[in-house]
Amino acid sequence: MTYILLVVGFILLIKGADYFVEGASNIAQLLKVPPILVGLTIVAFGTSAPEATVSIIAAMEGSSDVSLGNVVGSNILNITLVIGITAIINPLKVESETIRKEIPFTLLASIVLWVFISDVALQNRGTNLITRSEGIILLLFLSIFLYYIFEVARNSRSSDSVEEVQNKDITWGKNLVFTVGGMAAIIFGGDMVVDNATQIALAIGMSETLVGLTIVAIGTSLPELVTSITAALKKQTEIALGNIVGSNIFNILFVLGASATIAPLAVDNRIFTDVVCMIILTVVLLIFSRTKYKISKVEGAVLVAVYTAYLIYIILRN
Repeated sequence: MTYILLVVGFILLIKGADYFVEGASNIAQLLKVPPILVGLTIVAFGTSAPEATVSIIAAMEGSSDVSLGNVVGSNILNITLVIGITAIINPLKVESETIRKEIPFTLLASIVLWVFISDVALQNRGTNLITRSEGIILLLFLSIFLYYIFEVARNSRSSDSVEEVQNKDITWGKNLVFTVGGMAAIIFGGDMVVDNATQIALAIGMSETLVGLTIVAIGTSLPELVTSITAALKKQTEIALGNIVGSNIFNILFVLGASATIAPLAVDNRIFTDVVCMIILTVVLLIFSRTKYKISKVEGAVLVAVYTAYLIYIILRN
């Protein structure tokens, strides 16, 4: 029954995120918000909503290993498996702004997280906390990123960037239900995932950190995977890469920032290696992005192989 409830929780997370993004995007259209602003905020936040819900609930319930492991595991999976599979389907074009600003900002956020947890790993003091003050610092970094997004939107706004709503099926009532209902499904599904994944971990001898890095991370990253693959199939590869980079930034700055602000997060010594791995993979992504301003099928296959090796490593490590 626990496994069934875990699957049901994942389904609620994925479908909830889908309805939330659809409803919020349509409401933005009704409000005549520029499309670029919708893409950079609602889509990135919507696909990160499962990670946010799971991590915040886990932090409130004292399962901080699941909370931190979920974010780090999701980011590693996004960089390797999601981008890798998407590039294999259709090579990813990379915009110069993404190389110069967005991927470096992801790297900066990863390094800040490494600094916050490095003292416990280097001094081998057992357990450390990502404190409320450090959580607030992460949220302040998020505000800088959001300012950048709004500047991009403002500079990109043109007279024809905001179109009148042509589709008469787009109504306030339907999309408010989609938005609120989607968020409710995300919250309820997230609670189910945390509870049942933790029970499974204890039953089969897995650590909470490993569960967060594997089962929970894969489940909460499904919206990014579905969104990116769909974009690749439609040959909208800039959207695919932008979605992943934006989601990784939101995961570290918003998800961990909010989680630590609500309840300080205990840090397992083993997560230090995974954060270093996340930083190295972000650098690799930056290098791949600079090769002819695209991520090729071969580079995509390399990223998928790297995730497979990483998955084997953390399972054996447990």
